[in-house]
Amino acid sequence: MKKKLSEKIEIPSGITPMFEDSTLKLRQGQIELVKTLKSPGIKIVAQGNFVEISCDRGNKKEYKIMKTFVAHIKNMLSGLSSPFVYKLESANVHFPMTLKVDGKQLLINNFLGEKLPRKAEILPNVEVDVKGSQITIKSSDREAAGQTAANFEKATKLRGRDRRIFQDGIFITNKPGDEE
Repeated sequence: MKKKLSEKIEIPSGITPMFEDSTLKLRQGQIELVKTLKSPGIKIVAQGNFVEISCDRGNKKEYKIMKTFVAHIKNMLSGLSSPFVYKLESANVHFPMTLKVDGKQLLINNFLGEKLPRKAEILPNVEVDVKGSQITIKSSDREAAGQTAANFEKATKLRGRDRRIFQDGIFITNKPGDEE
C-alpha cells in the first residue's frame, strides 16, 4: 500500500547543510562532506537546522531507501564531530615487510620476499600514519576511511596458498563502533 513517508533529521548548531542537484553538503569550519543522495520519487530538502526526506507515494522499497539516506546523513554528522579511526596491523612470519606512505599510495616492500613493492591507494581526505607494524587511518568521511583500510588489506591478500601457513598480510584490528 502506497502512503506518504517522511523523515526529519535535526542538524546540530555550527553545521551548515546545503542540498542541490541531488548532492548534500554538510560543512563545519574547514571540513566539508559531500554525498550524492538520488532516488526517483524521494525528495530531500535542507532548511535551517533540519534535513527532511519525504516521499508522497512510498512503499517498502522507498522506506528502505529513506532509512539508508538517514544512516548516511547521521554518519556524515558524526564524522564532522569526530573523525573515524581504523587501526590495522601488518603481520609477517619470515620476510620483514616495510611500509611507507608515498603521496596517495602505501608502498609495501618485501612482502613474502617479493622484489617489486605492492601498492595500495589512499583515498582523498584520509590521513594515514604508519609506526612500525601499526597503521592508523583517520578521516571525517566514513566510506573513504573504510575503503582505504580495505585497499590495504586487499593489497596483501594471498591467492593460491594455504592461509594456515602463509599468515603474512595487513589486517584490520579495530574499526569505528568497536569497543577498545
